[in-house]
Amino acid sequence: MPSLRLAAPTPFLRRHGLLAVLLAASLAALAPASQAQEGPQLNLQRVELTAGMHRIDAQVAVAPVERQIGLMNRPEMPQHEGMLFVFEQPSEQCFWMKNTLLPLTAAFVADDGTIVNLEDMKPQTLDSHCSKKPVRFVLEMNQGWFAKKGIKAGFKLGGAPFSKK
Repeated sequence: MPSLRLAAPTPFLRRHGLLAVLLAASLAALAPASQAQEGPQLNLQRVELTAGMHRIDAQVAVAPVERQIGLMNRPEMPQHEGMLFVFEQPSEQCFWMKNTLLPLTAAFVADDGTIVNLEDMKPQTLDSHCSKKPVRFVLEMNQGWFAKKGIKAGFKLGGAPFSKK
C-alpha cells in the first residue's frame, strides 16, 4: 500500500486538516484496485451448469472484487462460457456494463436455479439492469445465447450452485 507522506502543512491542510489527510489516504488506497482492473479476469474458479441439454462453462465471481470486475475488459468469450455471480444472500441485484466490451444477457436466478428474468445489456453503458425479485445468482452470457436456445424466465438451470443443501 502506498504510504502518505506530508511535508510542511499547506494552507489547505491547516484549514481542512484531517479531512484532507483522509481523502488523500483514500485515493492512495484506491490506486492499486484501479490498476488491477486493466485486464480481464480469466483465472476464476469454474463450475459446469446445464440449461436443458446445453452445457455452460461458467467462471464464478464470489468475492466482492471479482463481482465488481466481472467481465470487464474482455474482448471475446466463447459461446458456451459465461460468468456466475454469487451473492451471500438474496437481494435485488442490479448490473451495469461499465468497461464491458461484449453485449451480454444477464439471467437473474433464484436459489433453485429458476430464471427470474433476463435482461439484455449494451456494452460500455451505465444503464441499470435489475432482478425483478431478490436473487443470489446472476449468470451473464453472450447476448443472444438464451434466445437462441429458447430459454426464458421460468426455465430451470442445473448445477451444483442450485442444488438444495
